[in-house]
Amino acid sequence: MFAVPGDLETATGGYVYDRRIIAELGTRGWRTQALALGEGFPRPSAPVRAQAEAALAALSPAVPIVVDGLAFGVLPEAAERLRVTHRLVALVHHPLALETGLDDAEAAALRASERVALACARRVVATSEATARLLAADFGVPAERLAVVRPGTDRAELPRRKQQAETFTILSVGSVVPRKGYDVLVAALARLTDLPWRLIIVGDRTRSPQTTQQLDTEIARLDLGSRISFAGVVAPTRLRAFYAKADLFVLASHFEGYGMAYSEAIAHGVPVVGSLAAAIPETVPADAGVLLPPGDVDAVARTLRRLIENPAERETLAAGARAAAARFPSWEDSARLFAQVLDTL
Repeated sequence: MFAVPGDLETATGGYVYDRRIIAELGTRGWRTQALALGEGFPRPSAPVRAQAEAALAALSPAVPIVVDGLAFGVLPEAAERLRVTHRLVALVHHPLALETGLDDAEAAALRASERVALACARRVVATSEATARLLAADFGVPAERLAVVRPGTDRAELPRRKQQAETFTILSVGSVVPRKGYDVLVAALARLTDLPWRLIIVGDRTRSPQTTQQLDTEIARLDLGSRISFAGVVAPTRLRAFYAKADLFVLASHFEGYGMAYSEAIAHGVPVVGSLAAAIPETVPADAGVLLPPGDVDAVARTLRRLIENPAERETLAAGARAAAARFPSWEDSARLFAQVLDTL
């Protein structure tokens, strides 16, 4: 049983991971089901929390329960009640306390809550080695209970090359939330108005209305509305088309537990500009992209100018991306490792 907060069809990397692992486990003979825990996590209302705890308690002890960390970390009481009777697996995409924009009190409360919950899990699956190290060092998860199952990637048709267009297309993919650093990217691009770029942002604009409003206001203030467009949530086929037309993928995240959008860009042979934050250096090989200190507007602006003006360097990075794509795990590979974790229960 996979216990998932919110709608399993939500278009974020964490939900894509859950969906793909569930589907691939099914092809390996596992009878998998998804249990919806309700909306609002990691800040559920009292009724939603009570319903989620009741739904978990009603599950048969014979069924292993994988709980997505977006909910598991704020259900410590339920985890403590279930730890004796049920086989709990925590799936941690990134620790809740490390979300960008939290105040100190909320971050401390989430850290304490998640430590208690994780102590109740028989196994803890992290989606990157970097996240696993954080869980061991800061959340007290013993190494023998930790497993790393990286996201898979779909094999794109490579090589992906096109004639240089008059306008240089930059693509970003990710929900408009503080952690993704869109304010950093927009501030950097505002310094490059002498160059013929355009930015397309693909991702949910409803998850943080305040962030969306602030970003829209800043784009208008900088008079960049004609150059920056929002595509919203798109179907996989349309997302692949965006990757195929992109000259460069840029995402100035402050933290990523893995960073599936980076690996998707690389799988499509698109050179990457990202941040030296958390798991991103493990996701983006040095020959496929340029990684910069998180939040460094100056560095982002300098790097984008150099890459826009230097097609030879971009082609070198694109070649590195195409080579790296062949080394990424497939979703079949990821499901095989996940099944091995379940077998140990």
